[in-house]
Amino acid sequence: MSRELFNTTGKRLYLTDSERKKFLAAADQEERQVRTFCYVLAHTGCRISEALQLVGERIDFDAGAIVFESLKKRKRGVYRAVPVPPVVLEMLAMVHGLRDRKRGARANSPALLWEFGRTTAWKKVLEVMKAAGVKGPQATPKGLRHGFGVTAIQAGIPLNLLQRWLGHAQLTTTAIYANAVGPEERNIAARMWT
Repeated sequence: MSRELFNTTGKRLYLTDSERKKFLAAADQEERQVRTFCYVLAHTGCRISEALQLVGERIDFDAGAIVFESLKKRKRGVYRAVPVPPVVLEMLAMVHGLRDRKRGARANSPALLWEFGRTTAWKKVLEVMKAAGVKGPQATPKGLRHGFGVTAIQAGIPLNLLQRWLGHAQLTTTAIYANAVGPEERNIAARMWT
């Protein structure tokens, strides 16, 4: 697992806030299933495999969160809730018919939200990155995850909370997001100047 925000040649491995916004704008032009998949990745920092295992019953509308099973743990059944904006919840409800599921139409059928596999999902994210004009080693699903972490640090989210949202076992893994540089580092430092 990469625990760095830069590759061996010094290239950034995370999306900046402006790149994340371009990615989401490009995702808005995609078909609905791809759009919701991209929004979940960008707004939760989940791993691509965790998103692909998501079922409607793990969208917690009352708490305003998506509940992921942490697939990198040594045992199954370890879950974490990640808060998401209401617009993401509404998009998921509309596109995937989750309100109907909650009423019992398909409550006993834990169908996956996305029917495509990991390779297809990876390719779809890369296509959206290309459409957004995001180029470089950061233009990957992992770049979205890292971008989520950096954005959370910029917003002042405590490391222990970010650790839980990302499903990290060790706080030292989460701490890499405090190593952002460039505009991200300046934004963090600017909080001291006001």
